[in-house]
Amino acid sequence: MATLTSRISLQGDEPDGPEDYLSTSLGVIFPDDIVNQHGDAEHSLVYASPKLPKPLLIELADPEGETDRRLFSHYLWNASLLLAELIERDSLEKEEEEGATDVEEGKDEGLGKGVSFDTRGLSTLELGAGTALPSMMAGLLGAASVVVTDYPAPAVIKTLRANVARNIKPELAPVGKESLVTKSVLVEGHEWAFPASHKHRSDRLFVADCLWMPWQHANLRRSIDYFLKRSASARAWVVAGFHTGRPKMAGFFDAAALRDEGGVEVERMWERDCDGVEREWDREREDDITERKRWLVVAVLKRCEGSVDG
Repeated sequence: MATLTSRISLQGDEPDGPEDYLSTSLGVIFPDDIVNQHGDAEHSLVYASPKLPKPLLIELADPEGETDRRLFSHYLWNASLLLAELIERDSLEKEEEEGATDVEEGKDEGLGKGVSFDTRGLSTLELGAGTALPSMMAGLLGAASVVVTDYPAPAVIKTLRANVARNIKPELAPVGKESLVTKSVLVEGHEWAFPASHKHRSDRLFVADCLWMPWQHANLRRSIDYFLKRSASARAWVVAGFHTGRPKMAGFFDAAALRDEGGVEVERMWERDCDGVEREWDREREDDITERKRWLVVAVLKRCEGSVDG
């Protein structure tokens, strides 16, 4: 079974310098280790899916100053890889393919059984998009509209707009699905200020690896409340890694804070590693540094009863 990171590679065939050679050899030196962040400003990334006719080319922002660098938007993180695969799986008809992973086949019989990440005909908005890979996948596979947001650093927004324009194209959609590619795509900066045009407009929110700053959890919950539709069918999909430590991100899921600040509650929540192995969410689990890089939490948030209109 292919690992989560098997779809992504650096553009070019050979490492350029000592750091690149070391990076590419880590899997041999430490076979249990997994790369959970991909790329840099000097290298484009290539995302190859068996369902797409051509790979997607993803540029990474070149941070301008230390403030931009601390955002870590100049990497593609494994949370985005997983969310993009889940969206692809459920936005396409379920097809049996020999040698495909469970994610690719739609045969998720584990803790996520019954959860659909289908975005066809829905309005989507991504918070803290980074490279916007989940949004690009949704745009290629029939989302009604795609809004991409991240911190309004010029380098980040410029790169996001270039990636979206390059990759959300009919010629990059699965064969026979070209007509589904959305023409409604918008990239905007978002720093906890809420444009009225997007209030309660999104059927689905994508939140991939945005939980590593606990001091911003309240702002993130309020953003979810602002952008998510006030309907029983609306969902926010939160996927995050443990690479900065479980305690830093776990507080986001405090039930009272989600309800009071975000108007949402957890519908389903589980953990999944880079090989597709699943386990129950455990707020108190202790992971060593190598193990925690392999794991992601997947959470589906829905509107609380008191936050639904009608």
